[in-house]
Order: sequence, then structure tokens, then C-alpha cells
Amino acid sequence: MTQHLELPDQHIAYVENGPADGLPLLLLHGGAVDKRSWHPQLTAFPDHRVLALDARGHGESSDAEGPYRLADDVIALMDSLGLERAVPIGVSMGGGTATDLALEHPDRVAALVVIGTGTSEPEFTDPWVLQAFADWKEAEQGTDLDAWIAVLQRFTAGPRRRREDVDPAVWELIDTMARDTVTQHLRFGPDGLPVPPVPPTPVADTWARLPRITAPVLAVDGEFDSGDHRAMGRRLARSVAGPARYVEIPGAAHYPNLENPAAFDAAVGELLSAL
Repeated sequence: MTQHLELPDQHIAYVENGPADGLPLLLLHGGAVDKRSWHPQLTAFPDHRVLALDARGHGESSDAEGPYRLADDVIALMDSLGLERAVPIGVSMGGGTATDLALEHPDRVAALVVIGTGTSEPEFTDPWVLQAFADWKEAEQGTDLDAWIAVLQRFTAGPRRRREDVDPAVWELIDTMARDTVTQHLRFGPDGLPVPPVPPTPVADTWARLPRITAPVLAVDGEFDSGDHRAMGRRLARSVAGPARYVEIPGAAHYPNLENPAAFDAAVGELLSAL
């Protein structure tokens, strides 16, 4: 059941499972999707309090009305629920938020798991990725929802696979969440054109600051994700000061927790058992 937290500047929707006294795991989804992307993990760690939340402008959470930082939103949730420390586990955009939490609020992070990125300042040089982002922007400007989702789904498959190589249930879930993100959060101006959402305020110099992270880090990528995404995961693991491990999940691309939850959960479980 979805729970709702009303704060002065936002509404946060989340679901949770597990014992109230277990070390909290904060599941942070990627851009354009929502907390439903974590359904395999909600019951995968029975000794932990597992919370999956919707970021601003996604799922059942509110849209941004002014400046904000995603990491600070997570801290606001933790403060409201009385969570002193937690393990953020994030995919893509959510992975960047997890790294930001470790940089900006190190005393609140017991360990972190970063999937499909390195920090909230991703660096791309792969022509496949650059073309996808260019096509995504074109579809967005042309207000072509189907084209926009089709580009997003390129990352679900990765550069070396086709749609038919992906579990249809995973494909349909990503499609549903992306459509809901647009239909539930897209706003229009007086001219009838879409109004771009307020982007989060960036956390600066994240790559240069990685050696300040002393918490244990697990960097995860799917074996079929782009070379850029896998390179960022490896770079994160070798750049932090604390114990770190890089793992590639077989049979998966940008959403390894959905495509191969058994392997993903085992890697996360190994990290948690060492805390």
C-alpha cells in the first residue's frame, strides 16, 4: 500500500516492507519511471526496512514548484520517518542521488548501491548513447509520446540487443511507468505547449569528490548496458576511499534489478551482510 508524506514544500509517495527496526534500504528509481520498478526488491531483504519512493515529478509524488535537490528530498523523508542512517540503492538518476547522498550527507549513509551510472553528473562519449539522447530531445520537442518512450526503451534493451531479447513483462512495465510519468506530470502553458519541469539543482564536482566517500560502495551494471554506463560504474568503484566492488549482472541492461533480480539481490545481499 502506498503511503503519503506531506511536507511543507512537497508530497512524497512511498511503499515499504520489512521490520521497522531493520537497517533501512532506500530504493531510488531512474528517470521517467517510478517506485514500481523496485517490486522484486520489496520482499528480497527480510531483515531490512525497505522503502521505495517516488522522486519529485514521478509516480504519486508532487511536482517541483521551486529549486530542489533530489538528495535533500531523500533526507527530508528520512528526517520525517526518524531514520538516522540508511543504504540508498539507486538506478540511473536514482544512482546519482545515492552518490549525492554519500557526498552531501555522509553521516546518514551506511553504504550505497549505484546502478547504471557513477554520479549525478554522468559523462557520455559513446555515439550510441549520444544519438539516443539527441533523438529523445527531438521527440520531446515534437511532443511525440510514443517516440519519446521508444527512445527510453533503447536503454531497456541496450545497444547490443533487440526488443524481443527483453522479457515482455519488463518492457511493458517500463512503458507503463513512462506513460504515467508523462500523463500525470506534464503541464501545459497558456499557448498549449508543454512546460518543461523544474530540473533539480545539481550537486557540483561529484567525480572529483568521490575520494571523500568512505562508506562501502557496490557499483552495478547490466552486462548489456552501454559502454559509457559500465565505464562509469567501474570508475566509481575505483575512485572512492572506502571498500568498493563493481559487478556486472548477466542477462540485463539498464535495469538489472528487474531483468535478473536473483543475481542483483545476491550482490546487494553480500554487501549488506558485511555491514
